[in-house]
Amino acid sequence: MTTDAVAAAIRKMKAADQNQAAINQFVSALTRVQEGVATMIASSELEPAPDVPKLEDLPDVDPVAALEHVAVIKLNGGLATSMGLQQPKSLLEARDDRSFLEIIIGQTLALRERYGLGLPLLLMNSESTHWATLALISDYPEITSPDMAPDFLQSMVPKLDAQTMMPVRWPRAPGLEWCPPGHGDVYTALYGTGRLDALLTQGFRYAMISNSDNLGATVDHRIAAHMAREQIPFLMEVVVGTRADRKGGHIAQRLSDGQLVLRELAQTPMEDSDSFRDYKHWRYYNTNSLWIDLEALRERLTTGGGLELPVITNKKTVDPRNPDSTPVLQLESAMGAAIASFPEAQVLEVPRTRFVPVKTNDDLMLLRSDAYMLGDEYRVQPYPGLEGNLPLVSLDKQFFGLLDDCEQRMPYGPPSLRQADRLVVTGDVTFGARVVIRGEVEIEAPPEGMTIPDDTVLGPDPA
Repeated sequence: MTTDAVAAAIRKMKAADQNQAAINQFVSALTRVQEGVATMIASSELEPAPDVPKLEDLPDVDPVAALEHVAVIKLNGGLATSMGLQQPKSLLEARDDRSFLEIIIGQTLALRERYGLGLPLLLMNSESTHWATLALISDYPEITSPDMAPDFLQSMVPKLDAQTMMPVRWPRAPGLEWCPPGHGDVYTALYGTGRLDALLTQGFRYAMISNSDNLGATVDHRIAAHMAREQIPFLMEVVVGTRADRKGGHIAQRLSDGQLVLRELAQTPMEDSDSFRDYKHWRYYNTNSLWIDLEALRERLTTGGGLELPVITNKKTVDPRNPDSTPVLQLESAMGAAIASFPEAQVLEVPRTRFVPVKTNDDLMLLRSDAYMLGDEYRVQPYPGLEGNLPLVSLDKQFFGLLDDCEQRMPYGPPSLRQADRLVVTGDVTFGARVVIRGEVEIEAPPEGMTIPDDTVLGPDPA
């Protein structure tokens, strides 16, 4: 182990005005990587989590009493780079001419009005999303509080030269020398920016934390009451696994001490790859919607030894667009991994309607289609009858991988998917207006491409 890399990282982060909590967290991660601390979790060390409570079985309670001490935190630092754009993902249109963030604001204001609550909404932004999202929020002055800024910034950590472990230098574009530390940074950022103390001082005991691209992750008073009643310091919403979750992080129980842990693909030994994909065996999958007792978090961060989240080491190049640029390591962490830091942590099975993540254009086109609807109080929900039976959409990444290309080939919006089970598109296909997909449909375009005429119905006639 060399201390040079640690010292250089500390100097670099201090020069960039990163707070001490962020510096300490990164130094801990870097030290563990240098010391070769094992990050892999073998299947032989785990067993499936036991049966867990279900949201539908929780008792109904007084919503006002349950929610008056709850805050909402949305992870909002991502750009839509995977969709070929360089803008905050939450500012993309989700559906009905409204962006993800506009729908989140609508959901929050609706709950405030219904129950007469403050219910603060905080965004964890990055340097890349901060100003653009604040510009949108300025159009909704009623969402902000005079006692609290609407956002706080996630930390920045240096990319490390893969050969030397020193902070990489890239003078032609110094901004590329930095990377986000993963959404596990939310705890350090809350504490280091002073937002954690501010929330507690203003009487907020619990926070629901979720991704801004998951519009199904809304505040539920039954979960808040469950947290308080059972004195749960940390709760993760989980869904029962399906084939679509085979690469997702699953919850398991450590054999050595019975502690619940989150295992991601990056933490799985190669020889356990088949086991990792066995969604029927592991059963429960992380939705990245978490509830946390803010007092328990502060105690853990200040006197309980901190949160040593497992380090996920991603191998990249310093310029992701240039494969010949300097190879680097990016040290990241997952916020769900904090479940292992709280012995009394619990998980709660929730319906799939609370898990609507948008990671690809396939997901976005499904969300924009008529398979979903925007209901009362801005609730995004499947069209009646499709709960748990939403169609699978798979679009050719060569022609639909970039959002601009996708929208160009669907100028009237996605085809109707209410009667669809599966839509697979291969090749250059343009959809006309009012196209309807029924059952399972696979479209393969000839080399010159094809256009599906207006009012075409594809698939079998209904029985």
